[in-house]
Amino acid sequence: MPRRAACLPPAPHRWTYPVAMSTNPAPNGRLSPAVYRRRRLMVLLGVVAVIVAIVLVIVRPGSSQGDEKTAPPAAKTTDSPASTAPETVLPTEETAADGAPCDPSQVLVEAVTDMGQYQAGEQPQLSVSITNTGKNVCVLNAGTAAQEFTISSGDEVYWRSSDCQSDAIDAQVSLTPGTPVSSAVPIVWDRTRSSTDTCTGAREAVPADGASYHLEVTVDGIASAETKQFLLY
Repeated sequence: MPRRAACLPPAPHRWTYPVAMSTNPAPNGRLSPAVYRRRRLMVLLGVVAVIVAIVLVIVRPGSSQGDEKTAPPAAKTTDSPASTAPETVLPTEETAADGAPCDPSQVLVEAVTDMGQYQAGEQPQLSVSITNTGKNVCVLNAGTAAQEFTISSGDEVYWRSSDCQSDAIDAQVSLTPGTPVSSAVPIVWDRTRSSTDTCTGAREAVPADGASYHLEVTVDGIASAETKQFLLY
């Protein structure tokens, strides 16, 4: 008997799909000519913008040289003569001053101490302050030759600056109204009694333990309006 051909299954159907176009750049990395044209255009626009900005800065539209206002020249200042400041401390050397003498009723003399009370070993420092209470400048002899400091307790005088004074000077001072003039260097009291007989020898110490003393100052015959009280311990 003749042999029958073997039945083979039908071959499977092969589907074909459309191939999508790749958007990736070419393998060699080059971009399309359109990209390069856009980049050149952007660079050109940037250059144009810079040039326009520079021109606007230089030209400054809306302004003209005729409208510019020049600053007025600075006013010339003339040096005024320096005014002499009023004296505030008493001179320590002989001086002379021109002017009308002070009226004693228009001169305020004040006795001054550096503290109100002094412990053992502390020495009072004595000064004077002089003020012209009038309306006009006047002249006063405020040198040490015209000053006298007096320390007393009760009715007893314990110390006078004139008892053993040396190198006294006359110093004419112009007193400006309302400007106090004070001692340049205070007198230091060593807490002893004074007399013309004890200028070179030992002196007796004054009582302390809370004893009260009063300082009075006279300048050119004008006494201090009030005494200055202080205590010694």
